[in-house]
Amino acid sequence: MIEEFEGLSKAEQKLLLQAPAIVSLIASIGNGKIDQWKKIDAIKLAHLKTFTAPPSLIPYYKEVDKTFKHDFQLYEKIYTPINDASAALLQNKIDLINNVIAKLEDEFAFALLASLLNYAEHVKKAYRGLVPNFVFPFPIFGLTG
Repeated sequence: MIEEFEGLSKAEQKLLLQAPAIVSLIASIGNGKIDQWKKIDAIKLAHLKTFTAPPSLIPYYKEVDKTFKHDFQLYEKIYTPINDASAALLQNKIDLINNVIAKLEDEFAFALLASLLNYAEHVKKAYRGLVPNFVFPFPIFGLTG
């Protein structure tokens, strides 16, 4: 178990472990469908986080990496093709993730949010997909305006 998750419920822990898969899914959507090249890149980028994340997040990303591909495929089945209803459900997931991150100790929460935002920014630059609509609606003191 990740030490910083001790005060969270099992459902909240699971949601945070699935957050990178959700961000990756959003990033790989184009024209309401999953672009297979984007999907492959999203999976590779998420795996790289186990090596490139700040030291405090390495245990988190190692846990994420164990189920990332499965989680991505699960969410892909649930939310695609993207339409107004599935976009609203994805936005709800992002809101839930933000609410759970807000329960974490400040330093870890900030590092996790910064990591997810940096990942989303990287994907956004690469794909110009839906990431800004889902990941950037929340203000983060010190990172966003």
